[in-house]
Amino acid sequence: MIKNHPLFGLLLIIFIVTGCNKTITSAPNVAFSTITGQKIALNDLRGKPVIVTFWATDCSSCIEEIPALINLYNRYHGSGLEIIAVAMHYDPPNHVIEMTKDRQLPYNVALDMTSEIAEAFGGIMFTPSTFLLAPDGSVVKKQIGLFDQEKMNTLIVSLLKG
Repeated sequence: MIKNHPLFGLLLIIFIVTGCNKTITSAPNVAFSTITGQKIALNDLRGKPVIVTFWATDCSSCIEEIPALINLYNRYHGSGLEIIAVAMHYDPPNHVIEMTKDRQLPYNVALDMTSEIAEAFGGIMFTPSTFLLAPDGSVVKKQIGLFDQEKMNTLIVSLLKG
């Protein structure tokens, strides 16, 4: 039986990871609703590099990544970088608001209560999932799991020099 084959589990994992997260090459036409009630259309951010990161308050890797995102924001926002952290649909809004305040997140935090944004970005299922978008809206980098801050720094600098 195929389920008893030693490679079945590995193949199933590969299928799930590659089949559920579709690859996108350019930023989708979406609008974010932040926890402060602001609406941000991604198309309005054209001309700037943008990081969109999908996260959850119960995701230890997401929490571990927060200082790196704050560092990137503080370092490059004045030069044009925008960061939008998108809380997953299952994350209670009060938890998102509380963590945003506790961690003093300086960047925009959005709620995705219907998974519309996660779907538009290819069906995000794993957190953290981070996208670096070029000023023209193309996807420069997609990272599932923790990103390498030095590599992200290098990419952002190259986009800002553009």
